[in-house]
Amino acid sequence: MTKPASCTPHFDAIVIGAGVSGMYALHHLREMGLSVRAYDGAPRIGGTWWHNRYPGARVDGPSAPLYGYTFSDELVKEWTWTETQSSQPEVLSYLDHFADKFDLRRDIQLDTWVQGACYDEATQRWTVDLGDERVLAEFVICAVGALSAPNKPPIPGIDDFEGRVLHTGDWPTDPVSFEGKRVGVIGTGSSGIQAIPEIAKQAAHVTVFQRSAQYTVPARNRPLVPEELAAVRENWEAVRTGMVTPPPPEALLPMMPGNGRSAFDETSEQRHALYEELWTNGTLGFVYGNYAELLVNEEINREVCAFLQGKIREIVDDPETAEKLMPDHFYGTKRPILDDGYYATYNRDNVSLVDLRSDPIERMTAKGVQTSSGEHAIDVLVLATGFDAISGSMLRLNPVGRDGVRLDERWKEQFHNYLGLMVSGFPNLFMIHGPGTPGVLYLMPLGAELETEWIANCVEHMRSQGKGAVEPTVEAEGSWDSEVTELANRTLFPKTDSWYTGANIEGKSRHFAVHLGGPAYFERIRQIADSGYAGFVFEDEF
Repeated sequence: MTKPASCTPHFDAIVIGAGVSGMYALHHLREMGLSVRAYDGAPRIGGTWWHNRYPGARVDGPSAPLYGYTFSDELVKEWTWTETQSSQPEVLSYLDHFADKFDLRRDIQLDTWVQGACYDEATQRWTVDLGDERVLAEFVICAVGALSAPNKPPIPGIDDFEGRVLHTGDWPTDPVSFEGKRVGVIGTGSSGIQAIPEIAKQAAHVTVFQRSAQYTVPARNRPLVPEELAAVRENWEAVRTGMVTPPPPEALLPMMPGNGRSAFDETSEQRHALYEELWTNGTLGFVYGNYAELLVNEEINREVCAFLQGKIREIVDDPETAEKLMPDHFYGTKRPILDDGYYATYNRDNVSLVDLRSDPIERMTAKGVQTSSGEHAIDVLVLATGFDAISGSMLRLNPVGRDGVRLDERWKEQFHNYLGLMVSGFPNLFMIHGPGTPGVLYLMPLGAELETEWIANCVEHMRSQGKGAVEPTVEAEGSWDSEVTELANRTLFPKTDSWYTGANIEGKSRHFAVHLGGPAYFERIRQIADSGYAGFVFEDEF
């Protein structure tokens, strides 16, 4: 397509983000022959895996084959994961290797926060604001991360606190030592549950401020043996096919079809035997290897909850502490969490638990945290308070589309989108792992590949047809919004306040933001493309 005459640097495509999604988008679009530039505010590549360097950070799915790119057989064969659930440093090393292997760094500009992006209807171009310069592009790919906008809840008096304040999602680059320190941790989600046992091994004392109790099952992390990696490599084609193959149409929940057995075909004793087996084996198999009814039937889910509550009482010595650790939501309707001795950490003499449901925080003081029961003295405060998930990073970017409409205006009531990939009024702006995709409930690297390939095919289609802009119709968005909601309403997910629904952010519109189609979603978006991009409007190139 013809580029505008301008002294401003311009590219065919700009990628915002240099994490798992952004680097693959850069690679794939470059392979198409496009001029591409990626920008990231961090001092090095990695995205979420750079910012989340807190103690204990690691993946919660099998490293091989689920947490690597799948498009390159050579990459699969040459990289050797060392653990079943790789640590943050190992994931970062893998991403470094990927960037070097495909020579990505020459087209990545780090230490560059994208301040904004504005669409010019007259030129069909985006102007991207980098702070001290601007660049132009026909296409903008937002690989900004579903879990990359840290949630820092307002705590009265936090500026009065004389100690250090850290956030798990924005961990400092300098080494952090907790030796001899009194540490307070607010938050017991995935990050907190990984970090708390590790911090407790160093600190003089850890006070955990629990906002909501969580279910967690053993990670059972261990070294990977060569035979396991060899089996994955030898059967790679079949392994990848299994990862992208949709379940049968009759599956109760396509995203999590379960073990193929119905809980109602088995006795109570048989069901509990399965729960015990899954607990012993640990990993996310406790969800994915469970009954098909787990996330759609209240009776079965409550039975699983009772089983897990029994495990908490078995592990935690102090009955009062154990009761504070009892969750009150349906299992699996918040992000499934894996741990390495989390519940047992409360048996340590240097760990105490404050249940904020009954003893809320009133304010920070110079020396600690004031709750309704009194002051808790600390030297360091760790905020394990998660993220403004899924939509937060897009709203932080807040691009400006047609007629000067900002994304936060378009998304004031609901995160309107089509296929989770585009928003009406924002031509040529694509999202990876945005609201309305399987994103956080699918395999993140594979999902990034498949979404990027769809975007690339759309761009190629435009160029072959002489089109200069594409965006979805408002009607298509409404239909997609309804589909996402309808799928969620078949499950127990909407019955729980979680970051899937935006409930963790004060004032945020409450809508379930994840498409629960799993692999079927990717088959669906391929069919839409093959049918001529139904639901999209293409504009001739000027």
